[in-house]
Amino acid sequence: MSGENLKGNMKLKKRNVIYRGKVFNIIVDELEYFKSGNHTIREVVEHPGGAVILGILPDEKIILIKQYRYPIDKFIYELPAGKLDPGEDPKICAIRELEEETGFKPAEIELLTYIYTSPGFCSEKLYIYLATNLQKVKQNLEEGELISVEFKTIDEAIEMILNGEIVDAKSIVGIMVGEKILKRKWARR
Repeated sequence: MSGENLKGNMKLKKRNVIYRGKVFNIIVDELEYFKSGNHTIREVVEHPGGAVILGILPDEKIILIKQYRYPIDKFIYELPAGKLDPGEDPKICAIRELEEETGFKPAEIELLTYIYTSPGFCSEKLYIYLATNLQKVKQNLEEGELISVEFKTIDEAIEMILNGEIVDAKSIVGIMVGEKILKRKWARR
C-alpha cells in the first residue's frame, strides 16, 4: 500500500497493523502531504461494521434490549445489533442478530439508512434496518450476553432519548429515522 494516493492530498508511506483483535484492528499509517512534504500519522480503528434493527410488532411497539456493556460498566437501552462476519451481507446479519438477541424473526426487512459511528478514527459502518411481520422464535444469546427484551411505543422510545434513558448513538439514529418513516406509513393506512 505504500505510495497510495489518498484523494490527491497525501500519500501513504507506511502502514503498520499494531493490533489484530476479535472485534477490530488498530492501524497506524504514516502519510506525506503532497504540497508541503510534511509527514503525519493517522491512527485508525478498522472495524468490519454491523447491522442495527428497529423491529416493529403488530401492536406498533418497537423492540428494545437492555444490555450490559462492559466498557462503560452499566446496562443501557439499545436497538438489537451485531457485528458483521467477514464478507457477510448486512441484511443477513440483521436477521441473525434480531433473532439471537430478541427471539423474533422478521418476514420483511428493509434498509433505513447507514451511519459511520466515529469517522475521525474508526471505519465502522452500521446499516440500520426496519424489521416487520415478526414471528416469535427462540432467543439464542451468546455466552456473556446479558440482555433483557422490552417493548415500547415509538413515542415512548423518543421520550426515553429526550430524558437520557437511551444514550446509545446507533439506537438514537435508528429510532429517530424509523419514527419518521413509520409515521408516514401509518398515516397512509
